[in-house]
Parts: sequence; structure tokens; C-alpha cells
Amino acid sequence: MDDKIVMIMDDGTETEFTVLETTTLGGVDYILVTDAPDGEDGECYLMKDMSDPEDEEALYVDVEDENERETVMGIFEEMLKDEISIEKQ
Repeated sequence: MDDKIVMIMDDGTETEFTVLETTTLGGVDYILVTDAPDGEDGECYLMKDMSDPEDEEALYVDVEDENERETVMGIFEEMLKDEISIEKQ
């Protein structure tokens, strides 16, 4: 996928992320992103879109619920199994 997005962090700074994959589950949009440079190992972040349909910009937040996180990460792991290795921490 390799789309780039810029997120404004809580402190007002902008951070660029590479979108590794997207999916929708139960009507909720999820993205798996990384801030690592292309081709390098790094951390990945699972986020969900909490914006309203009429909002101009997406509002992504970390997935904090453990069951939700496990379910969605399982989907992403299956989708990306031939492309990247995801290690749980």
C-alpha cells in the first residue's frame, strides 16, 4: 500500500506515517501505520477512525481495547503475512 499520511499529535507536532494496510470491521475503519523509513524495521501502530461521516478529516486514535486489538491485528497479520513480519510486544 505505502500511502503516506501526516498526523497532528496531541502536542501539535506533525508526524508522517506510512500506511501499511487498511481494513473495515463492524463498520469501523482501521489502519496499520509505521513511522519507520521505507525498507527499515520499526514500530507499527494500530489506529481506528473515530471521525463522523461529515468530518473533512479523519480522527485516528490508538486501539486500546485488548480484545479489539487482538482481533484487528490478526486480520492485518493475515493480510500482510507474505510482505512483512509483525512481532507483538
